[in-house]
Amino acid sequence: MDTPLKQKAEFRLGQIVSHSKFRYRGVIVDADPYFQGTEEWYENVAKSKPNKNKPWYHVLVHGQGNETYVAEGNLLSDESTDPIDHPFVEIFFDEYDNSGTYSLKQNFN
Repeated sequence: MDTPLKQKAEFRLGQIVSHSKFRYRGVIVDADPYFQGTEEWYENVAKSKPNKNKPWYHVLVHGQGNETYVAEGNLLSDESTDPIDHPFVEIFFDEYDNSGTYSLKQNFN
């Protein structure tokens, strides 16, 4: 029996990214190999209809208290090395290395 190839994520947990369309910055706290939301959410929220068969990421949004669920095709590596201001950063990460990456706490690995 053939096994489907695993999706290779372009971004890693703890990496600072920016949204290519909406330009907000954030840090990745989780990743799914493909879209894991409901069809209703996809139809109502994912207006650009990004590929559901590529990786999707949970992102803490800088300067806000919310998390977004974003398709890989809508994310870019962030050019800024400024840390992310979000109330949950300390829950997920131990430290920031000033190069655009946070270290994930051991209990989240």
